[in-house]
Formats: sequence, structure tokens, C-alpha cells
Amino acid sequence: MANRKLNLPTDQRMALLRNQVTNLIWYGRIETTLARGKEVQSLAEHLVTIAMRQCDNTVEVTKKHMNDKKQVEELTVTNDAPARLAARRQVMRYLYDIPAVQKEGEDKEDFKQRQKDVKHQVVEKLFREIAPKYKKRAEEKGQGGGYTRIVKKGPRRGDAAEMVILEFV
Repeated sequence: MANRKLNLPTDQRMALLRNQVTNLIWYGRIETTLARGKEVQSLAEHLVTIAMRQCDNTVEVTKKHMNDKKQVEELTVTNDAPARLAARRQVMRYLYDIPAVQKEGEDKEDFKQRQKDVKHQVVEKLFREIAPKYKKRAEEKGQGGGYTRIVKKGPRRGDAAEMVILEFV
């Protein structure tokens, strides 16, 4: 299936689509033109489907390590299964990283503690929040797909391009 050209060279078009898909996943909705929205919708639904298939695929691992007092401690850690790790890497290859932002009124130590386990925020949001939500929805309704919707806003002032709001359902 051929993609829309969007009157851009390939490198610029791919960067634009990656940026818009990343922002859609991070913010939950974006405003764009109709042609761009249709392309972003297709790519976003593909990434959500990849994440949905592997969102619950984890493995419990027990690790032993020496503490400061030379005592052996056992920790039970939840890791990604190999298939989930491959899916995460496939999604990370496409999405951009959004830098962590310190919340208003949050001190530096709380911010570091909150971000200690999170390296790729957008991918974490996709696998921990969005994918389980749509997996549950798919099991209830017995269907897959249809994770996003396009709402038409009307023509843009200046060039009369059809503007839309693209959002997760």
C-alpha cells in the first residue's frame, strides 16, 4: 500500500509523521490537516496493535546480589519477555523520545525518584496505559482496531486546508 506523499521529500515526510504519531501518543490528541491525519491514524493504530499483542507478556526473575554488608539478597524482578522486548524495540525505532519535565511544585529528589525506572516515556505510556486499555476494549467488544477517531474542524484560514482533530477513542 502506497503512502501519501504530502508534498514533502521522504526524509521530511517521515520525520513529520514520526513527530505527529509521538505527539498523538503522548498528548492523546493532535490538530492537523486531513491528509496528514489519515496517515498518522494508520501508523498510530499499527503501533497500538503491536503494543497490545505484547503488553502483558512479562517474566518474573529472581536475582541474587551482594549488599553492603556482604550478605546475599534475593530480589524478584519483573522483566519483559523476549517477544515483548522485540515489540518495544520495534516501537522505539519509530517513536521519538520526549524529555522528562519536572512538574510544578515538585522538588528535584521527587522528580528523580519518579523518573528512576522510566527511560523512554512515550513507549512506557504506550505499553503501560494505552495498550492495556484497548486490549480490554477489544476483548469486551470482540473486535480490534478503531483506536483513533478523526473529527473534522473545517477549513484553515489562509489556505483553506481541511483541518481535523485526531484523538484516541
